[in-house]
Amino acid sequence: MSGRKITVFTAALIVVSSMIGTGVFTSLGFQLPGIHSGFGIMMLWLVGGIIALCGALCYGELASAMPRSGGEYHYLSKIYHPFIGFLSGWISAIVGFAVPTALAAMALGAYINKVFPSVNPEVLGVIVIVSVTFIHSFSLHQSALFQKAFTMLEIALILFFIIAGFMVDTSQPISIFPTHSNMATDDWHAIFSSSFAVSLIYVSYAYSGWNTAAYISSDIENPRRNVPKALFYGTISVMGLYLLLNYIFLYTTPIQEMQGQVEIGLISAIHILGIKLGNFMGMMIAFLLLASISSLILAGPRVVQVMGEDFPLLSFFSTKNKQGVPYVAIIIQGTIALLLIFTSSFGKVLLYVGFLLSLSTFMTVLGLFVLRYRNKGKIEGYKTFGYPVTPIIFLAVTAWMLFFAIKERPLESLLGLGTIFAGSIFYFIKKPITPTHENTITTEKE
Repeated sequence: MSGRKITVFTAALIVVSSMIGTGVFTSLGFQLPGIHSGFGIMMLWLVGGIIALCGALCYGELASAMPRSGGEYHYLSKIYHPFIGFLSGWISAIVGFAVPTALAAMALGAYINKVFPSVNPEVLGVIVIVSVTFIHSFSLHQSALFQKAFTMLEIALILFFIIAGFMVDTSQPISIFPTHSNMATDDWHAIFSSSFAVSLIYVSYAYSGWNTAAYISSDIENPRRNVPKALFYGTISVMGLYLLLNYIFLYTTPIQEMQGQVEIGLISAIHILGIKLGNFMGMMIAFLLLASISSLILAGPRVVQVMGEDFPLLSFFSTKNKQGVPYVAIIIQGTIALLLIFTSSFGKVLLYVGFLLSLSTFMTVLGLFVLRYRNKGKIEGYKTFGYPVTPIIFLAVTAWMLFFAIKERPLESLLGLGTIFAGSIFYFIKKPITPTHENTITTEKE
């Protein structure tokens, strides 16, 4: 890190730690009831990775053209209208970061509780959120050091887990290649099913965080150049780790033991290392979920901060300390996460959040076409690799996923749409407020 700015390496690590968290260590249990083959599961994570990578490439161009913190809120406000941006910021502020923070704390508590049943998982989750919020409320330099250390440990642990998994004496009879059965469907048919589409919501949640560097653009050195790099390096690294991790889960652990379970990493670790070492590994996974919680608490408040800068009546949220840290926004996000941590339905909350985040990123990537059409070569900087195929792939798969989410899980989807409706009411109540930043793209400076 140079001065008070984050280097591209640290920014990429923040992307990695934002992605590697609750989803990959918990969501497989919710996918297995609908998808029973190794090929189907691996395709699920491959497709999810490709979509995340396509999204990261598209966000790279948006970040290069509009190098300011805020992510979707900032991009959609400039590309469409402040109202659309506000709704995206509302999603980020209410659920986009606070809910994943709460879910990660819940998962951490569940892992520790499996090893030490006397530990109350909710109380532990509260302690973790309060502690990490406190750490990130003082200086960006301190936050970056904390994040870098925990992310490097997280990557080392995952690599150890993968290597140990390949060394087990007995493995499960799974195939990562398509097979035909005597049943009415086969593996290829399964990946076009509604179960695959709904499961992709869970996977998309596990991959969420690929856009994290866009939320902290203003805090990154040379954001026009380095934010696209951080998005790409972070996303491609996690895609490889996710594919290997899920293969190890399937390779080492019977599918029936993982169905409907949250602590997938712990269950698999026990099969790989035995009960004692497996429990220790489960504790390490819980410990390193701190990296995910940390990255969410670091990045999320920057959205609320930018909203406070744009809307005078929300200016309290943009309050900074002498080190330039938006400590009020950090405390607010931590408080929301604490209120959410006592929720009783992990799977439903996960799907609800995944639906909202997918809808927000869909609108943002669609905005890339609007940006290109409106400016027609006037903006210099990074351009999306594979355009227009890259954004089309992202939009097509995301739309397919959202359609089946509404069809198969209407309650969670309606709750998501209800959250957007509530944000609309709030915006129009505050309609007299005029954003302090002009709705312009080409004049932005780093």
